[in-house]
Amino acid sequence: MGSEVVYLLVGFDYNTKVWQKRWPKLMRATINACIKHKAKFVFFDNVYVYDINAIPHMTENSAINPPSNKGAVRKEIADMLLNEVKSGKLTALIARSADFYGPNNDKSFLLKMVYNNIKKNKKPKWFIDANKTHSFTYTPDAAKATALLGNAADAYNQVWHLPTDKNDLTGKEMIALFAKEMNVEDKVSILPMWLLKILGVFIPIMKEMPEMMYQYDRDYFFDSSKFDKRFNFKTTSYKEGVKLTIEQTKNN
Repeated sequence: MGSEVVYLLVGFDYNTKVWQKRWPKLMRATINACIKHKAKFVFFDNVYVYDINAIPHMTENSAINPPSNKGAVRKEIADMLLNEVKSGKLTALIARSADFYGPNNDKSFLLKMVYNNIKKNKKPKWFIDANKTHSFTYTPDAAKATALLGNAADAYNQVWHLPTDKNDLTGKEMIALFAKEMNVEDKVSILPMWLLKILGVFIPIMKEMPEMMYQYDRDYFFDSSKFDKRFNFKTTSYKEGVKLTIEQTKNN
């Protein structure tokens, strides 16, 4: 294979059936290749494995009990990796990110629902309750931090949360940052659960949303203090991240 470190960063279509079909096969193939060629393995993961009650303050030690079908897939593949680590056959780590945002990231909730709607002279949208706090990881920070982890010998055989601003911003406060930078009135349109279910009849991606709304009906805080203590890394603030996201997305 020729690689000392293998990074699995792929993202499949946001569809439960696709995940159930493709993720276990890809994870098993990647693990087997790394074992065969004695390569270290870095897996870029999300927070779907955590118990619903852990969402208001997630750490690497939060209870693993996924409340969604997508989370069950993520637990299955994370267990595959961790079991091989425990057996001593594999050297690997899991790097977890909160919901993410960043320049030209068309899969980001903030770009899809906030930035793009403002660009179209529409109200930015938020799921369920914009008064709840919600952490977001800045993608350039996530990329740099994942590379740092992959090159740190003492980082392996454990789970890491990627660096994320510690400030607790509500949905409204995050939207206000975009509105100020884009020089528009600060407004928000809420998408309630009943509307998501109706939209799901007509829009495939919306059909995938209701099971994940537990992440928006309560505070959602992603604690990356373990990474902060280990690495001398300057995490991008939400204010600076939103500014850079708008500037760099607009210019490309």
